[in-house]
Amino acid sequence: MKAVNNSRTLVKRHARRKPHHQRKQTGPHIILLLNKPFQVLTQFQDSEGRKTLADYVDIPHVYAAGRLDRDSEGLLVLTNNGKLQHQLAHPDAKTSKTYWVQVEGIPTGESLDQLRAGVLLKDGITKPAKIRIMDEPKNLWPRVPPIRERQSIPTCWLEITIYEGRNRQVRRMTAHIGHPTLRLIRYRIGNWTLDGIAPGQYIKVS
Repeated sequence: MKAVNNSRTLVKRHARRKPHHQRKQTGPHIILLLNKPFQVLTQFQDSEGRKTLADYVDIPHVYAAGRLDRDSEGLLVLTNNGKLQHQLAHPDAKTSKTYWVQVEGIPTGESLDQLRAGVLLKDGITKPAKIRIMDEPKNLWPRVPPIRERQSIPTCWLEITIYEGRNRQVRRMTAHIGHPTLRLIRYRIGNWTLDGIAPGQYIKVS
């Protein structure tokens, strides 16, 4: 009977716990900008032995503000500030994010206009996005392993800015217009960018 009571006490304690963004902050705020490499999980542990943030970040008690898929690269914000984490990760916050996207083929202006206006995906119509064709980013690091290219099909780089954060949204958007994403790099979140951050490295910001 004592064990049952202890179990009930634990359940009540967990039920009273506030969401991370509502908990009282202890200690100084920490904000890290990490250039996440390809094939790294946006978490600190993995039961399958895959690379995680723990392989690159040695500061405790920080958490990713939003996610970046394992097969995507680029800017990831980590913080111990629950309110900031919620603000950057929550869809209603409308924090803009810019991606460098290498796609298969050369999209037409009409196809890009579809993305600018919003396209219908399985989870609804996307919000209007900013899209432009760009040159390959300067000083771009090689991806390991490299993308698979077909000699008969050219590739193209797009700069895509979105104001929402659905699961694998950018990849689904380019697939919708018939141009699968080959490489995806998040360059900017809000006012923070990748500038000066090497792959696998992070910097502290105020």
